Amino acid sequence: MAAARPCLGRVLPGSSILFLCDMQEKFRHHIAYFPQVISVAARMLKVARMLEVPAMLTEQYPEGLGPTVPELGAEGLRPWTKTCFSMVPALQQELDSRPQLRSVLLCGLEAQACILNTTLDLLDRGLQVHVVVDACSSRSQVDRLVALARMRQSGAFLCTSEGLILQLVGDAAHPRFKEIQKIIKEPAPDSGLLGLFQGQNPLFR
Repeated sequence: MAAARPCLGRVLPGSSILFLCDMQEKFRHHIAYFPQVISVAARMLKVARMLEVPAMLTEQYPEGLGPTVPELGAEGLRPWTKTCFSMVPALQQELDSRPQLRSVLLCGLEAQACILNTTLDLLDRGLQVHVVVDACSSRSQVDRLVALARMRQSGAFLCTSEGLILQLVGDAAHPRFKEIQKIIKEPAPDSGLLGLFQGQNPLFR
C-alpha cells in the first residue's frame, strides 16, 4: 500500500483567509516586540487586500483591552468582539459560509492563549493553519516559544510573513507582484525570533 501523501501546506488566495487576533491598545506596552509584530501583521493585511484574500479581525473584551491599534491599518474591517480565548466561536458563521476555505493565515496575540486555542479549534475543523511567526507574540518569550512548538506538534505550519506572501503571489508575472515587491523589499523587522530558534532548541527538533 502506498504511503499517505503528507500535507504540504500550499497556500492559494482563493482558498485562504487571514485572521487578525486581538491586536489592541492595552497590549501595547506589555507584549514583547509589539511594534514589530503589528508592522508585520499590517504587511499581511495589505497583501491580503491586494490579492482579495478575506480578512477577519477580533478584539478580546474591548471594554477592558481597548480597540485595535490604528497602525494595523484595519480600517473598514468589522471587529468581532469576544471573551473566549479562541477566535473560532465568534467567527463560526463566517467559517461555515466559506466551503472553499482550506487555509487560515494567523497573526496576533497572545501566542500561548488566543493564537494557540484558535489554532487547535481550526485544526479540529480540518483546516490548515499557517501561523505567521513574525506576526505573533506574547508578554513572555518563554510562553511564545513553547506555544509555537505546541502548535507545530499539533500540525500547524510555522511560516514567516514573506514566505506566505510569496506563496500567495505564486509568480513574478502576477499583475500585482511589483506592488507587493515594494512591500517586502525591506526585510520584516526583527521580532526576536532568532533568539528563540537558534542553536539546538529541543522544542523544534
